[in-house]
Amino acid sequence: QVRLVQSGGGLVKTGDSLRLSCKASGGTFSSWSLAWFRQVPGEEREFVALIDYSGTVLEYTDSVKGRFIVSRDNSDNTLFLQMNNLRPEDTGEYFCATDATYWHSVEARRYTYWGQGTQVTVSS
Repeated sequence: QVRLVQSGGGLVKTGDSLRLSCKASGGTFSSWSLAWFRQVPGEEREFVALIDYSGTVLEYTDSVKGRFIVSRDNSDNTLFLQMNNLRPEDTGEYFCATDATYWHSVEARRYTYWGQGTQVTVSS
């Protein structure tokens, strides 16, 4: 059974940094592509970043390019999202996701396994 357990997040000020973690279990992590999404109440889950199984394909939504960095540690089965220069519009609940395969997408509906979510709040 694939399981994703998130940590990190919290309340920060504009310009601060945070790092989110997503520890996986239940399969061969090194063969999975993974993604981060975020959601605010009343809106659909929005793509933030992804990293493919090899770590060579990285994609970001335009609003976080140059500020967020997605990475992975296959030796510890963990996905990271380093968030720098945070803005109030980055506020939301962040989720990690995978389909437990090499496949990846920017569409939330295409993912099967999700972390429990972690809140990030950026005050102005």
